[in-house]
Amino acid sequence: MSFTKLPKVAIRAIPALCLAFTATASGTAAAAGFPEKPIRFVVPFAAGTATDQLARALGQAITLETKQQVIVDNRPGGNGFIGANEAARAAPDGYTVLIATNTTHAAAEHLYKSVPFDPVKSFAPITALGKGGQIMVVNAASPVTSVGSFIALAKKEPGKVSFGSGSSSSRVAGELFQQMAGVQLLHVPYKSNTYAVTDLLGGQIQMMITDTATGLPHIKSGKLRALGYSGSTRSPLLPDVPTIAEASVKGYDVGYWFAAYAPAKTPPPVVARLNELLTRAAKSPTAHSGFYALSGTSIFLTSPEELTRFQLAESKKWGEIIRKAGIEKE
Repeated sequence: MSFTKLPKVAIRAIPALCLAFTATASGTAAAAGFPEKPIRFVVPFAAGTATDQLARALGQAITLETKQQVIVDNRPGGNGFIGANEAARAAPDGYTVLIATNTTHAAAEHLYKSVPFDPVKSFAPITALGKGGQIMVVNAASPVTSVGSFIALAKKEPGKVSFGSGSSSSRVAGELFQQMAGVQLLHVPYKSNTYAVTDLLGGQIQMMITDTATGLPHIKSGKLRALGYSGSTRSPLLPDVPTIAEASVKGYDVGYWFAAYAPAKTPPPVVARLNELLTRAAKSPTAHSGFYALSGTSIFLTSPEELTRFQLAESKKWGEIIRKAGIEKE
C-alpha cells in the first residue's frame, strides 16, 4: 500500500513514529558501546560520608569491569541540593550519575519550601543501592552512657543540649527522637555528617544520630560512644549496642537508603545499561568489602520502575514522619 492510500490520520502520524524510532535507535546504539569514556558519579555530600564511600566502592567495581574510569565528584552543601541540582542539569547521556539518598529524593520536598530540582521529574531512576540504620553517638568523654541518661540530661536542661545533623536522615532521626522521647534539643545544622562528627569530637555539640559508615570508625577508635541504633533490630556490626527503641524510646525506628539516578531524558537503553553495571557492581566482592560489609548496609537493588514506586512510597512515609515530628518547612 502506498502512503497516498493510507488514512490521513496515519499519514500525519508517520513523522512522529519516525522520530520515536530514531530516538530509540539512537539510545540503543549509545548503550551498545557504553561506556566509551569516564563516568562521573555526583555525590551531594562530603568525602568520607557513607554516600561517598558507596560511590567509590561501586566506581572501583565498574572500572574493573569496563576499564573506564569512574570519577567521584563531591558537591556537598545545601542539604544535598547543590549536588542533586548539578546532576539534574547534566547532559542526559548516561555519563553523569547521581548517587542519592532519601535526603534528596524523599525528605527534601517536605523539609524545604524551595527545592531547586524536582525529585521525580528531574531524574531518570536507575536502581536502589542499599538500606541501613543510624547510630546515636556522643563524645567518649561525655558523662552520658546510655539513651536513658541522655534523655535525663536533656530533660534537666531543656533547649540547651545540642544535636548536629548533616543530612535529612540525620536531621529527621534527631527530630523524631525529640518528639518520641519528650525532650527539647537545640538543632545545629551542617553541610555534611562528617562536619558534624568533627564538631562532636571537638565538644562543640553534644549528640548526633549519624550513618554507621561515618560513625563506626570513631566508635572503634574509642573517640565516640554509641548509645543506640536507630533500626528495628540491632546492627550486626554493633551487637552490644541496643536499639534506641529497646533502650528507652519504644517504637523508634528510622533509617536511610541509597539510590542511583541519571538526568531526566537519559535514553532508556542507557538507563538499562547503567542498571546492569550498578547491579553487578553492588554484588561484587569489591563493593562488599569496600562498603557494604564495613557499613552494615544491606544490598537493596531494583529495576528503574521499582525504584520509581519505592521512591514515591518513601516520599509519602517521610512526609508523614516530618509532619508528625512537627518540623516546619524552612
